[in-house]
Amino acid sequence: MPISRLPNKLRFQRALLAWFAAHGRDLPWRHTNDPYHILVSEMMLQQTQVERVAPKYTEWLDKYPTLEELAAADVEEVKATWKGLGYNVRPVRLHGIARETVAGYGGQLPASAETLRQFKGIGRYTAGAIASFAFRHDEPVLDTNVRRVLFRVFLAKPGLQSERRATPQPRSRDRELWEIAAKVLPKGRAWEFNSALMDFGATVCTARTPRCGECPMATFCADRRQRGRLPKRPVCVV
Repeated sequence: MPISRLPNKLRFQRALLAWFAAHGRDLPWRHTNDPYHILVSEMMLQQTQVERVAPKYTEWLDKYPTLEELAAADVEEVKATWKGLGYNVRPVRLHGIARETVAGYGGQLPASAETLRQFKGIGRYTAGAIASFAFRHDEPVLDTNVRRVLFRVFLAKPGLQSERRATPQPRSRDRELWEIAAKVLPKGRAWEFNSALMDFGATVCTARTPRCGECPMATFCADRRQRGRLPKRPVCVV
């Protein structure tokens, strides 16, 4: 369904940003707005936990501090440097992005999310992350954690299953969730807000055991509200 309005949008923005100011994670890629560094962190974080990524991120940038140096490296050496993170197609794609950027963009990643999505290996989420975190553009992101938070706060209702289990709902849910992610962004603060959404989903609004007692959105969360009327807990969005 088209999202014409978001009840509690301002309350959600204020509550989430206040929570983030007090509880946001201190991660190495939060201390830079270098597009290449953001790209590396986002590629590494795909299907790999933060705790494993942080030391490898530092090691990687020590070895390949620029896109030019990564592009000039042998792909087998690049794969060896990646070792330990799994999903070894990712370093190959990262190497390919570096070569394409050097060849076609003078070694500078483009700022436009639309242009970034033309690179093989950069999807809608990664493009939005680079555009918002590196270039401070008002671009939404939708990863597993963000999807779960937005679904629970704005869309949850009795009988609506998780995206993982619902068939054939996932595509329609994602369309709605991308729209919500865009509408809920506070202008000029997307980089901070997107980080807050990710951290909140990773640490409070978790998949299996959400810490609802600590949630600043509990009074207007759709999932919390509908669970109060049901005898059983609904299936979690994961």
